[in-house]
Amino acid sequence: MKTDDLEERMRELEWFHALRVLPTAWPVIRVDGRSFTRLSDQHFERPFDVRFHDMMVKAAETLLIELHGLYAFTESDEISLVLPADTDLFNREVEKLVSVSAGIASSIFTLALGSPAHFDSRVWVGPSAQHVLDYFRWRQSDAARCCLNGWCYWTLRKEGQSVKQASEALDGKNFSEKNELLFARGINFNDVPLWQRHGVGLYWEQFEKEGLNPVTGEITKAMRRRIHVDKNLPRGDAYTELVARVIASTTSETSVC
Repeated sequence: MKTDDLEERMRELEWFHALRVLPTAWPVIRVDGRSFTRLSDQHFERPFDVRFHDMMVKAAETLLIELHGLYAFTESDEISLVLPADTDLFNREVEKLVSVSAGIASSIFTLALGSPAHFDSRVWVGPSAQHVLDYFRWRQSDAARCCLNGWCYWTLRKEGQSVKQASEALDGKNFSEKNELLFARGINFNDVPLWQRHGVGLYWEQFEKEGLNPVTGEITKAMRRRIHVDKNLPRGDAYTELVARVIASTTSETSVC
């Protein structure tokens, strides 16, 4: 069999290689930690660990830079990253988007932790900017839910309850009842840091940078971009307006100065 013929036959079986994000649609990549419950048991404090939080922010920042994203949001062990609707990154190939994003997050977290950590990845496709806004409101709502559940569960566990007992104690309880459970133990959920309750947003901001002209000796000023890590995100309409402003920029330039 000719080598060229064999290669053609084999490439025909790469069925998903041609799968691409539809033109003009907004690609949102979401990476999630794999087996992070066990990893957290081994390396981190519960329910929230600042060191873990810092590692997730670093992974989100790297994804934002390397994949030329517009906005990244991280909560718990997940990161969501929206790319420009007109991005041509990897020719919009889904296989590349998911494999590279998972690889970036896994490598950054592993280097920071000093122990193997793995992320999986998926692509969510937004037909319009409004869908993207709804997506990030959805993920922020999940952040609040997970935060409250985490605080309740680990508060009960630290009291000596088993996994089964703590889970059963929370089963069927609504938001108010879970707040009351914490309040009865001296914890006001409203005092929990916003980065735990609302998640963290990362986006590009412009700033003025001064420099010195080596020839004339004059002070020069130029506009540059850098990543802003927002640990005090608002909720509701204010959050929607923030994300809308961020993704209104369609540029995919990501130089950092």
